[in-house]
Amino acid sequence: MTEPLVQVDAFTAEPFRGNPAAVCLLDTPRVEEWMLAVAAEMNLSETAFVVLGPDDELPLRWFTPKVEVELCGHATLATAHVLWETGARDPEEPIRFATASGILTCSVDRDETIWMDFPALPSEEIDEPAGLADALGAAPVRVARNRHDHLVELADAAAVRTLAPDFGAVAAIETRAVVVTAPADGDGDVDEAVDFVSRCFGPRVGIDEDPVTGSAHCALGPWWAPRLGRTELIGHQVSARGGIVHVDVRDERVRLGGRAVTVLRGELVE
Repeated sequence: MTEPLVQVDAFTAEPFRGNPAAVCLLDTPRVEEWMLAVAAEMNLSETAFVVLGPDDELPLRWFTPKVEVELCGHATLATAHVLWETGARDPEEPIRFATASGILTCSVDRDETIWMDFPALPSEEIDEPAGLADALGAAPVRVARNRHDHLVELADAAAVRTLAPDFGAVAAIETRAVVVTAPADGDGDVDEAVDFVSRCFGPRVGIDEDPVTGSAHCALGPWWAPRLGRTELIGHQVSARGGIVHVDVRDERVRLGGRAVTVLRGELVE
């Protein structure tokens, strides 16, 4: 038995940038243990498993090399990209995915930007958890918490870029990931005018640093929108690979926009 497997770089239009995700196209659902084993074999921040069929809502699940996650932006973007690129779905029609976070809808613009309709993740300010500053190696300006992650605002974009966390210490914090962010500084390292920068550390779920994290922007959008006075924003995740996420905050939902490029096609052989 073989299953089609495609590797896509998400939140970028350039190969070997953005965040790589594997997309496994299934005719029938598979057991969780098998999907987790495949994700561990791929050893990417996420592997997506989508079940194709006649239904309007396609079942979609995401796995890190260690655990299943409730929400993943870049692997959802990658999955939509693969379905349109392979002709499995008509690009003139939105795709609806049935996921652990509800129905997620994807559509594509004429410039090939894929837009994903995701739940907003508002964050509440909290006292700084013990050990957080030492784990990050930087003093937070503000710390907040949402249902998935800790959100840490630092003094400036330079502090975000130069951060060198102690991943063992970060893993001791009870959270899926620690997302650090600051206002953009206009340094000109990307073509677009960027509003904020970020990085995302998730050693607790098997990802020391995620290159570009769509789900984190479900929290970053609601965090920065009132501070910057507008709802349409652009985030730059300043990991080594880097990536751009367009964010449109709409009450309890957030639209995330980005590009994607296929870098590898093959078959998973059992």
